[in-house]
Amino acid sequence: MLEFVRGTHFNGRRNGLAVATILISALFAGCTTVMPPPMAGGQSAKALRAAQLAPAQVGNFKLAPGKPAAMDTEIGGGLRGGNIAAPSGSFSRHLKETLRAELQSAGLLDPQSKLLIEGQLTDSQVDAAIGTGTARLAARFQVTSEGKVLFDKEVAAEDSWDSSFVGAIAIPRAIEHYGGIYRLLVDKLLGDADFVKALKR
Repeated sequence: MLEFVRGTHFNGRRNGLAVATILISALFAGCTTVMPPPMAGGQSAKALRAAQLAPAQVGNFKLAPGKPAAMDTEIGGGLRGGNIAAPSGSFSRHLKETLRAELQSAGLLDPQSKLLIEGQLTDSQVDAAIGTGTARLAARFQVTSEGKVLFDKEVAAEDSWDSSFVGAIAIPRAIEHYGGIYRLLVDKLLGDADFVKALKR
């Protein structure tokens, strides 16, 4: 890449910008970005408090059976050479921590509660395609109380956005949207009528 830059004859600002774009794109290609730890969103917490739900504990979150192990640790197939890694080393664990953050913010997290929420990651993908970027995240959630199943459902969240042909712009934006889809999925779970019914006092 450096040899290419040294051998390029610049034709004004346009060529300079073109080379800069190539260099920045090369920096993102092959790099792994670690997502930031989850934070509560605020709106979900207000809705949860208003719903008068019983506190719950968050148990085991793992990759669903039959899914490739790599789905839980790294994602990069649609990132033009870039990669995303979960801050905890596991996307299923990151989903768990996102849910915990929301419940804690609402005052509904209790490690001694009889209500137990667990989950299995069933889908995790992002695509920084030219034109339209997409991301999808899905998990099967279960709520139990002393062994009795109160809720068992797969919930999915999807997102799409304008995606630049320039990798240096498209890749960071795709990573940002992929990170945000965890909150979207948790919000969708917390707003599910059957889930709310399972946690009603």
